[in-house]
Amino acid sequence: MIGSGVSPDNFAFPAVLKAVAGIQELYLGKQIHAHVFKFGYGSFSSVTIDNTLVNMYGKCGGLADAYKVFDRITERDQVSWNSIISALCRFEEWEVAIKAFRLMLMEGFEPSSFTLVSMALACSNLRKRDGLWLGKQIHGCCFRKGHWRTFSNNALMAMYAKLGRLDDAKSLLVLFEDRDLVTWNSMISSFSQNERFMEALMFLRLMVLEGVKPDGVTFASVLPACSHLDLLRTGKEIHAYALRTDDVIENSFVGSALVDMYCNCGQVESGRLVFDGVLDRKIGLWNAMITGYAQSEHDEKALMLFIEMEAAAGLYSNATTMSSIVPAYVRCEGISRKEGIHGYVIKRGLETNRYVQNALIDMYSRMGDIKTSKRIFDSMEDRDIVSWNTIITSYVICGRSSDALLLLHEMQRIEEKSTYDGAYNDEKQVPFKPNSITLMTVLPGCASLSALAKGKEIHAYAIRNLLASQVTVGSALVDMYAKCGCLNLARRVFDQMPIRNVITWNVIIMAYGMHGKGKESLELFEDMVAEGVKGGEVKPTEVTFIALFAACSHSGMVDEGLSLFHKMKNEHGIEPAPDHYACIVDLVGRAGKVEEAYGLVNTMPSGFDKVGAWSSLLGACRIHHNIEIGEIAAENLLQLQPDVASHYVLLSNIYSSAGLWDKAMNLRRRMKAMGVKKEPGCSWIEYGDEVHKFLAGDLSHPQSEKLHDFLETLSERLKKEGYVPDTACVLHDIDEEEKETILCGHSEKLAIAFGILNTPPGTTIRVAKNLRVCNDCHTASKFISKIEDREIILRDARRFHHFKDGTCSCGDYW
Repeated sequence: MIGSGVSPDNFAFPAVLKAVAGIQELYLGKQIHAHVFKFGYGSFSSVTIDNTLVNMYGKCGGLADAYKVFDRITERDQVSWNSIISALCRFEEWEVAIKAFRLMLMEGFEPSSFTLVSMALACSNLRKRDGLWLGKQIHGCCFRKGHWRTFSNNALMAMYAKLGRLDDAKSLLVLFEDRDLVTWNSMISSFSQNERFMEALMFLRLMVLEGVKPDGVTFASVLPACSHLDLLRTGKEIHAYALRTDDVIENSFVGSALVDMYCNCGQVESGRLVFDGVLDRKIGLWNAMITGYAQSEHDEKALMLFIEMEAAAGLYSNATTMSSIVPAYVRCEGISRKEGIHGYVIKRGLETNRYVQNALIDMYSRMGDIKTSKRIFDSMEDRDIVSWNTIITSYVICGRSSDALLLLHEMQRIEEKSTYDGAYNDEKQVPFKPNSITLMTVLPGCASLSALAKGKEIHAYAIRNLLASQVTVGSALVDMYAKCGCLNLARRVFDQMPIRNVITWNVIIMAYGMHGKGKESLELFEDMVAEGVKGGEVKPTEVTFIALFAACSHSGMVDEGLSLFHKMKNEHGIEPAPDHYACIVDLVGRAGKVEEAYGLVNTMPSGFDKVGAWSSLLGACRIHHNIEIGEIAAENLLQLQPDVASHYVLLSNIYSSAGLWDKAMNLRRRMKAMGVKKEPGCSWIEYGDEVHKFLAGDLSHPQSEKLHDFLETLSERLKKEGYVPDTACVLHDIDEEEKETILCGHSEKLAIAFGILNTPPGTTIRVAKNLRVCNDCHTASKFISKIEDREIILRDARRFHHFKDGTCSCGDYW
């Protein structure tokens, strides 16, 4: 046009400036701006051109230039203000955008739908309290001015969802009828991002029924719901739906979501087929597949794909890649120096990235180095909920459950402080609300400590925050109640769960087994199998049979257990593994058939790890005082694991029980020479907000003197009722009186005494112990339950004992 000698006017310049904004070429835009001056429009005589210049600079990255143009407009109109506000939002200058909106109102301009969309976006990026306060005013303005257009409603929905008010967003969707694809996508993605997965799937169904065709954004938003709920069949249906549209299935983001869904549902090879079928592989797709391999512990495949991505595809690792590959790297047995990956992280300049730091915290904790994990956590400038979940998990992994619960308190104290102050002066003070992962992480800590009151608090929190119905939280609650001795509450939670996966079934089967209810465990197994036959996705796994064999072992159901063992391959397609043999050896040996158990160990396939089986056999020899086979089992164990104290202790106990003091002393000297230390007996009981721990002969507790005096008096009362101290449980060559004194100081007796002295009469006493309860404490607990009229629930390293009215639920078989 210029070459032909035709002068552009105030119609041509806006058109060409809009084109420049479309391709985002700032330098070209400045050239056009120069032409504006050259052709006589530089005196800001045309507000249309000025507005287009503001818009162009805003979209091309020249915010300062947009300011300059805007400030020089003498006759601003509504479009002028919309253009500058939009530019400010694009540069995430949220507070400044709101100030500009206020100035616009002060100058007497009415906001349009486009203005209110920008304002809704700005409000959604403010601190929650301020964002909601201003956002509701924007909503009210839309109401008053009648701006009920689809795109303005979509913006308000997105605002409420981002500020945590999903129900308000949901109400908006229901209230207006002009819903488009963006409307549905906004709602579905909001549900997924806020872990309301069932609603995400429900709204996908409603969307399709309304005749709106899903696109790539829809699928990428809803597939994580299938992933988290373990709904493989639903995920496959969505995959099939996506396959009908070529441009959707070739979308790398949809491919990433499909890979993630298949891998999380245990179908890693299906995930790899999707990965291989996508031609244009973005780094997100590589990360999804690497993460899938790593989460499924196909660590070598994860590392090989990581190398292929960097070497063959020429893509550089980002924070997501490194946070996925670190766990795989640390698990690889062939890599001796695990810290090397930390060096590579530093080389890539990712050591201060939050996601990578979270992975490193987890890595060091799995190496047993909790100090380094905590050091990284403390050094983090930008923690998120995952950081808290990771460090809490780290303490649980390292057996420091009390510290894990303290961290949960610390996390909540930050929230209380911020709420009390009523102001968020620093972004780092924004509280983190425990989510389903937090609960799933910390509940095992409550279970290991038998901290029932704390577990109930967490359950109440889960109900209030609509997390209790999630399969992961529900499974963890079932496990927690079962391990705190409340089998009836565990079953109630199980029965109320809307969705159960194989982990849920395994947990409840194991729970009944630990409480000596083998028959009920088998009935649950039959229900589980029947559900699978009816078309359910739950099928027995290797862990299911370990739980069943343990249940049969605790209940003396030898024939039933052996029958299951022989049927597991033919009827359920599961090959017996070393752990299954170990369970069967325990089942048979515990029933007194030690020679038969020994024969089972010898029939194990040659390539199997026999540590578990030999250990079970040695335990059976300890129960039934079989010295000959016990020595054989111990000899094999000490060759395989010379540094494990329990092997020495069990054999020493066999010798001591038989009066072979010299052999027992020689074995203990050997332990000392090798630096192998016996794990001390420890029991704990929850009282108030604290878990009280007791060691054998403990004198460190504030109530120690009072407890020992009470136990001496209690012992005399028990003897009058017929209790005879079983001094054979004291495996030392000392006189009988000293043995009785030692028996009074056993950790479980101290914990029970503490419970009696500190709780109201009739209150159930719940005690946990890290080792197997001894015969004397078992007998004494039966008498204590009768004369104190208390129910005593004692969990030892193997199972539960419910003492009531002088009897135990185990029937003296444990």
